[in-house]
Amino acid sequence: MSSLAHHSNPARHRAPTVLRILAIAVAGAVALAVALVVTQDTAGAHGSTINPASRNYGCWKRWGNDFQNPNMATQDPMCWQAWQADPNAMWNWNGLFREGVAGDHQGHVPSGQLCSAGQTGGVRYAALDNPGNWQATNVSNNFNVTVHDQALHGADYFLIYVSRQGFNPLTQRLGWSNLELVKETGRYAPGAGTRETGDPVLNGVSNTIAVSAPGRTGRHIVYVIWKASHSDQNYYWCSDVNFPGGGSNPTPTATPTRTPTATPTATPTRTPVPTTPAGGARSCSATYAVTGTWAGGFQAEVRVAAGSSAISGWTVSWTFANGQTVSSTWGANITSSGSGVTARNVDYNGSLGAGGSTTFGFVGSQTGSNAAPTVSCAAV
Repeated sequence: MSSLAHHSNPARHRAPTVLRILAIAVAGAVALAVALVVTQDTAGAHGSTINPASRNYGCWKRWGNDFQNPNMATQDPMCWQAWQADPNAMWNWNGLFREGVAGDHQGHVPSGQLCSAGQTGGVRYAALDNPGNWQATNVSNNFNVTVHDQALHGADYFLIYVSRQGFNPLTQRLGWSNLELVKETGRYAPGAGTRETGDPVLNGVSNTIAVSAPGRTGRHIVYVIWKASHSDQNYYWCSDVNFPGGGSNPTPTATPTRTPTATPTATPTRTPVPTTPAGGARSCSATYAVTGTWAGGFQAEVRVAAGSSAISGWTVSWTFANGQTVSSTWGANITSSGSGVTARNVDYNGSLGAGGSTTFGFVGSQTGSNAAPTVSCAAV
């Protein structure tokens, strides 16, 4: 009788079993989802420049495991705008390539789109073309470029370019005329190189190439083309560097107010609006320029110049005419009141010698019209 009672309600015993099965299934699904997120960057298993880090690999390296951290907007604003535009550019840091180029790199990758490989994959990598204060690696004029070959493709060749003196990656998109070829290598056999063990996402081999770029000072871009050996597959990477003699690489300062969703266009629209030239004691002038536009957003730069005497600080003001708003900034502390905007220097760029200048930039939103405002500058 007691035995019959013990087995009279089998559903009572099946329920925990079913719940355990469901729990295992849910846990498995979660694990699979996590695995997909973690491994989507290596699904293509191709490669990138890792030193000096390419823009997309550098953003992944710094923020891939912390991409929802709001501090990215203030500490790394160029990576932040790229994550907002399309996070797949960083998830797929190793897949920035074009096929079927047949050696005609300039014919397939237009000027202004070099960092996105001619907007390969649609607009996925387009934000990488935007000029601005990307984090830069300090190098000497004789330095090494390390390229990671994740899939052991080998190389028919590497082409390494360095931007010419006078090019300013803070304000200009990279074009072919801005580059000088400083190194062309021969062939690398598939699997040739040094196995990487320090970074778990780098599970292939790396090759280090010595290059020389005499006469460069300050901020520049190192541009690398990798022609893989297994097919007509060509990789294109921009790495930001800082050569000696041109000042340091400042840490950007930003105050985000809202998050734009941007799909950058290929060609920036520059609309300079100068103020009255600087002159007299403790005076300054400012020039506003739109350096990139996309649906619903834009990027702008303001250049501040001291007058005939040194200044210890500056404040730039303007009023937007079309409802534009500032989303994030670097190189200035920006506050807004309605359509009025005030930008004040940060610690590293307030003091300017007579005739000296500095720049700050920001990402903003716009709803169709984007007239450049007239700016005023006050020095202290």
